Amino acid sequence: MTIETNKFVLDIHKLIYISYNKITHPRMCYLYLGGMMNKLFDMNEAQKFLDKWQEILRLRDWEIRLFEVEKEWRKTGDIKIDENDRQAILMINNYNPKHTTLEPLIVHELLHLKLWGMDQMIESMMKMAFGQDESDPKYQFAFSKFMEVLEPTVEDLARSFIELGGDSNELSFGRVQQQVEEELKR
Repeated sequence: MTIETNKFVLDIHKLIYISYNKITHPRMCYLYLGGMMNKLFDMNEAQKFLDKWQEILRLRDWEIRLFEVEKEWRKTGDIKIDENDRQAILMINNYNPKHTTLEPLIVHELLHLKLWGMDQMIESMMKMAFGQDESDPKYQFAFSKFMEVLEPTVEDLARSFIELGGDSNELSFGRVQQQVEEELKR
């Protein structure tokens, strides 16, 4: 068999898996097909959401650029921040995202930007209390507890904003849906 034939057979197996397991949500199908479709997120739509929410969240004084990640990555989104120049790059995983809704993803990352000053203040306080060594178990414990509070808080705020002013109230069940699918394979 040729490489093209092997790929075709693999794609057929993926389609059979999706059909057999009754996976109907188009974005979840994309995750299982792993690249048979072009891209999950429309970056023009992403720019529209960025413009909309930058205004709503009063981040007008920031220069924010989108960056499309088109390779294997452990995250769905992230934001890199230069506080001095008031610039940020919002990274969107368009290869293997863990979540499948674009607008909540953008709001989530912009809220990290909005909370950046507080985030940095708390991290500085942790370093004052536990030292500069990030491999120290005490520091790691404090940092993990901080993240266990920060991420769900940002996610709750993002969902609230989306409920109040989002174009779609669709929630992403990406990671938890994958857990369900894995459980049912056993």
